[in-house]
Amino acid sequence: MKKYIAEFLGTFWLVLGGCGSAVISAAYTETSFQSAAGENVSLDSGIGVLGVAIAFGLTVVSGAYAFGHISGGHFNPAVSFGLFVGKRFPGGDLLPYIIAQVVGAIVAGVVIYFIASGESSFIINTNDANPLAVNGYGKHSPDGYGLIPALITEIIMTFMFLMVILGITDRRAPAGFAPLAIGLALILIHLISIPVTNTSVNPARSTGVALLTLNAEIIGQLWLFWVAPILGGVLAGLVSSSVFEESEQ
Repeated sequence: MKKYIAEFLGTFWLVLGGCGSAVISAAYTETSFQSAAGENVSLDSGIGVLGVAIAFGLTVVSGAYAFGHISGGHFNPAVSFGLFVGKRFPGGDLLPYIIAQVVGAIVAGVVIYFIASGESSFIINTNDANPLAVNGYGKHSPDGYGLIPALITEIIMTFMFLMVILGITDRRAPAGFAPLAIGLALILIHLISIPVTNTSVNPARSTGVALLTLNAEIIGQLWLFWVAPILGGVLAGLVSSSVFEESEQ
């Protein structure tokens, strides 16, 4: 039970920190001074794409150091699948881990919604292209990328994410650096793929905020953010176990 609670809290922290920064801080603006001509100037003090990417990386680094020694610090169904296929994780824990991760993500989405609702202009309009930092393609992609680019992006990004995780957690790798390497990899992944899908590589993260939009179209796109990350994770597990694992000899 301690492992499942750790996965719940770690995934909660990841979604709260990553999606929360995107919803609350990414585009935060403040009119704070006047120009030389006496005109009011709006100073954009939002953290932007770079800030959101760093926020996701920091949640993984801090969460892995906090809970990694208890549960392994997956916080992501795709990671659990990849580690299972890579023979690093028992199959009997796969479903309980995924349930804990999804529930943690949903609870984090609820918290983000209530915090953001404290600002008078915050409204979830079901016609919005991208409310609550959801993942999507087509009109729900930040830059309008279609289904195929979104699918390829999520598969490749998750594949490389799991290759980093499997590599840095190998017994031959330097000890103690896994959370840093994994967090930095997640920052890079977000810098690449935020414009395409708003970056998932994590089915729990996608589900936790999508359900709260009550938007049938956004929820209907969730299949991609389960299939593609899990496929990428499984492929990485197969490559790692068949190519990079030490032989018995």
